[in-house]
Formats: sequence, C-alpha cells, structure tokens
Amino acid sequence: MDLDLGTDAGEAGGKGHARLNTLVAIAVALLATFMGICDVKDNNIVQAMQAAQAKSIDDWNWYQARKIREEVARATADELRAMAQASAPGQRPGYAAASARYTAIAAEQVSKEAETKAAADNDQKDYDALNFRDDQFDASSAAIALAIALLAMTALTHKRWLFALSMFPAAFGVLMGLAGILSWRLHPDLLARWLS
Repeated sequence: MDLDLGTDAGEAGGKGHARLNTLVAIAVALLATFMGICDVKDNNIVQAMQAAQAKSIDDWNWYQARKIREEVARATADELRAMAQASAPGQRPGYAAASARYTAIAAEQVSKEAETKAAADNDQKDYDALNFRDDQFDASSAAIALAIALLAMTALTHKRWLFALSMFPAAFGVLMGLAGILSWRLHPDLLARWLS
C-alpha cells in the first residue's frame, strides 16, 4: 500500500510538473513572440532616430554656413563702402551698388538662418520623441529577458513561486512594449537614467 501511495504521489507530482512546464513553455513562447515584434518596431524607430539625427546635423551645418555667408557678405559690403569713400566720385555709384547687393545677401542669409535653426530644432524634437519610444522598447526587452530567465529557472526547479515571480517583469515588459507600440506617454525614467 505504501508503494501505491508513493506511485500516486509521484504521478501527481509528475502531472503538476508537466502542467507547470506547459505554463512555462506557453509563457516563454508568448513573451519571445512579443519581444520579437517589439524588436522589429524598435529597429524601425532606431533607423528613424538615425535619420532625424543626420537631418539635424545637416541643418545645423547649413545654419553655420549661413552665418558664415552672412558675415562674409557684411564684411564685403563694408569693404565696398569704404572703397567707395576712398574712390573718385565717378566710381562711387558702382561701389555703392555692389555694397547694396552684398547687404541684401547678408539680410537674406539672416532670414534663412532663422528657418534653418527652426528646422534643426524640429529635428531635435523628432529625435527626442523617437528616443522616448526607444527607451520604452529597451525597458520592455530587458524586463522580458529577465522574465524568460526566471521562467527557465522555473522549468529547472519546478518552483511555482518562481513562475509567479517571473510574471512581474513579464507584465512590466509587456506594458512597456505596448507603450512603445501604441505611443503611450508612459516612460521608465528612473530605469532609463540607471541604465544609461
């Protein structure tokens, strides 16, 4: 009779372990699939971040070029005005016209500087918005990786409490992944600062 009880207990334990392993397998499959979807979305966001950053750099370079053009045009206009004063009266109108042309070029560059600076500032805002979502996907990936590691330990040890513990980082990871996919304004500030 003791032998039968031992067999029943062993079968009950085996069924419990099999059920737990099934839950672990399902959880790992779902989390890995969700993590893969988030990874694809995150890679697209990283590419968009790189494009926004490159555009920002280009716009800031154009801004600097416009500043240089403005200064050169102003200096040339000043030089032409000085040459007009030192020249014969018959030559002054030519110098004055050239000076006015360079003054107009300088003024045009000033107006374009403001446009270029606004474009560069907008590029930075785009980058920051994308970076916000990238942080969400990074937090999701880290939390889901931790959950999968805990699930692997659960499969080895057959500890139900370990399975329950793994659901906390899993839930956080799914929440952060959904926040990134759906553009929710949910951000793991403390975690992002700690990991950066």
